[in-house]
Amino acid sequence: MDTFPAAPAAFLGHGSPMNALETNRYSATWQALGRSVPRPRAILMISAHWYVNATAVTAMERPRTIHDFYGFPQALFDVRYPAPGLPQLVEEIAEAVKPEAVGADHDSWGLDHGAWSVLRHVYPAADVPVVQLSINALRSPDYHVVMGARLAALRERGVMLMGSGNVVHNLRAMARDHPDAAFDWAQRFDEAARDVMLTRPAEVARLIDHPDYAMAAPTPEHFLPLLYVAGAAMA
Repeated sequence: MDTFPAAPAAFLGHGSPMNALETNRYSATWQALGRSVPRPRAILMISAHWYVNATAVTAMERPRTIHDFYGFPQALFDVRYPAPGLPQLVEEIAEAVKPEAVGADHDSWGLDHGAWSVLRHVYPAADVPVVQLSINALRSPDYHVVMGARLAALRERGVMLMGSGNVVHNLRAMARDHPDAAFDWAQRFDEAARDVMLTRPAEVARLIDHPDYAMAAPTPEHFLPLLYVAGAAMA
């Protein structure tokens, strides 16, 4: 069997799609990640933007670049991230998460902006294979943590696990005229999540009981990728 250096698990807040084009503290952090870790055999991406009523994995040779947003400059719609897929990874993922079932998606999805807006900074040459795993909207928070723990075994086979979302994601409450400020409730929840991830990742699902969760994550899809990375850390 081929051997690979153990790959990391990482959670990256992808923020605005414009971060894909801009040079700022977010893109600098993503670039530093790409320079600091061993080159993986492949990336398994859990993005907030593939939130459906099923658990599925992209299984195409050439996943398309999905522009799943509106109202942004044309330059953002012109971005392509032509990373290859890795269809054979589907079987490895399915084996790792047993007894849970995973479907193979051959044509409906690809790489959404939660994936490529980050990856074009981490691996700008788009030469590392990327596979996306959907977030099953029908399952409990504990399910996502357990899935992350089971997927952790793939790290020993050179697969980087990456979650892309936001710990705090409430677009209706954004103060766009104060981009570097934070509401008290947002700061409290962000700090609580940081503390859990650093000290007791097995308890990450309990963050939904935090008094500021409803404001920080009025819909769960941007929060849930964190649970996969916490599960991997727990494992």
